[in-house]
Parts: sequence; structure tokens; C-alpha cells
Amino acid sequence: MKTSDFYYDLPQELIAQEPIKVRSESRLMVLDKHSGEIEHKHFYDIADYLNEGDTLILNDTKVLPARLYGTKEDTGGAIEFLLLHKHTLDTWEVILKPGRRAKPGARFVFGNGELKAEILEVINDGNRLVRFEYDGVFEEVLDRLGEMPLPPYITKKLEDKNRYQTVYAKNSGSAAAPTAGLHFTPELLEKIKKKGVNVGYVTLHVGLGTFRPVKADEISDHKMHSEFYILPEETAELVNKTKQSGKRVVSVGTTATRVLETAGLSGLPLKKQTGWTDIFIYPGKQFNVIDALITNFHLPESTLIMLVSALAGRENILNAYNTAVREKYRFFSFGDAMFIH
Repeated sequence: MKTSDFYYDLPQELIAQEPIKVRSESRLMVLDKHSGEIEHKHFYDIADYLNEGDTLILNDTKVLPARLYGTKEDTGGAIEFLLLHKHTLDTWEVILKPGRRAKPGARFVFGNGELKAEILEVINDGNRLVRFEYDGVFEEVLDRLGEMPLPPYITKKLEDKNRYQTVYAKNSGSAAAPTAGLHFTPELLEKIKKKGVNVGYVTLHVGLGTFRPVKADEISDHKMHSEFYILPEETAELVNKTKQSGKRVVSVGTTATRVLETAGLSGLPLKKQTGWTDIFIYPGKQFNVIDALITNFHLPESTLIMLVSALAGRENILNAYNTAVREKYRFFSFGDAMFIH
């Protein structure tokens, strides 16, 4: 299959630049993966589509405010750091702009000097390995000085940092939010639990590779990025119990899907596990674990539109996306949601 098979035409003005006021009031397109039938609802209606005994799996990763603006210690020249991966307690892999200022030994200052950094070495892709110096707890310093690393297609400044965070975010480490979860409120989750729906958690730290375009003409030639994940024992057991009882596993987002389907590669029952996944799901690949998916609307020709096409069929997905454009749904991270069942 060709990357161009997953193209659709999206007017720029439909890319949501900010979250709507109330999380659960975003629109919800409901897509039947078998018939291709479409319904138009609101996200708070999701509870009507979940049944007693079903299991909802959420990704509890927390986005780091990983964008730092500072200056070069000796010249005062401006620099931007984007934190990617923690290597050890105080060393991180970082993308720098402008990169030419950052030779090994170069030092940078952030805030009023409460955070300093030294370049240790240049590593893959021109990224840098950096050691930070600070007093106290690094995450707290980052909370004060850092900004949310919003995707490149969002140009508006985010007023409230927490709106690029799910209400159940717990484990710090993501460079981007698992956006399907942004629509849930504590009240909606409570309503869902009261219906007898189980709720379980996995962790997948979303990497910036999630925004990387597919450059290969043939999708099978695309090299997928790796992301760190944790499938806890209680979640694995919950999924196994749900499958045995003939009920549905409903994944919230492509990130939770990547964890479950990675764990399910060797079949069921699932076992507790931790690791790095570079799973690439596109049409023709089987789903071993999930039965339904809550997700946002994804970029044309992206690995994520390929994943949802594997679940619902390419024609059904492209028809749904073209319908969403006609109906003026809001797209991407701060946009509306889709339930594929």
C-alpha cells in the first residue's frame, strides 16, 4: 500500500488551535467498523456506547513541560531546548535550536540561573546529551520554567498548561499528550464506572516521532519510532478477564492500543511487561486485543490514520474523515473525537 492512499484534503481552519471550554463537550463521531455507518454525537454520550463488563484502557502518561528557553552562558545568545529522553538522573537527550551554538562544553542558563546545562556530546540526528544542574527536584524546576511542547501545527499559546494533560495523567515522561484522553472529565469517568465498565491503565511515553511524517512511498518501508511502555499486572489480568467473558476491550487512543497490541503479539493471555515498542499497525495487520477504539482525527498520510484504517477499513475511515471535513469537525490534538466500534 502507498502512503498516498491515506491522503485526505483538510482545510487549515479545521485544525483546532485551542481546547474547547469543557473537555467532554467536544463532538464525537461514532463509526461502525463493519457497516461504515456514522452517527454524530457529543463526547459525553460515550457512556451510552459502553456496556457493563466492557473494559476501558487509558494511558496515564504525563506530558513534561519539556520546552525551555534560555541563553548561552558566555555570549547571552538565545537558545531553545526540547527535552526528549532521560538517560540518567540529570542527563537528557535534547533537541536544540539553534544547534550550531551547542558544542561539547557549551553552557546554558535558564530562568534566573536556577537551572543550568552543559553539553556533554553530540549524539544521533544531531541531538545533544546534556547534563542539568539545579537545586531541589528537577520536575519541580521544569514545572516552573518549562512550556508544554505543543505539536508543530498548533501556533496559539496555551493559556492553561493542564489542558494539554489528561485528568488522570500520573507518570511523567511524554513529549506529547495522548490526546484521545483529553476529552474525559472526572465526572464522566465516574458515570462510566457506575455503569459497570472496568477502567484500567497502561503507560506509554509518547515521543515526538509520533508527528514525524511518513516519507516512504510504500508504507511497509517506513521505519517506526520507538516508545517506552508499561503494562501493569492488574491491567493485563483485567484485559484477560474481559476477553474470557466475551466483553469488549475499548482502547482510549492509539498509544494505549500500541501497548496492548505489542503485549498481544504472542497471543493471549497478556502478561505484565515493560519495554520499548516500535509496532507499526496498518491495513492487513490483525488486532489481537482491542475491540473498539476512542481516538482523535489524525494527520493525512500519518502512521495513526493507517492504524485506524487497519481497524475500520481504509474506505470507511476516508469516508468518515471526508464527512468530518464537510461537517466542520475540529481536527488533531485539541480537536473532536471518534469512537470506532
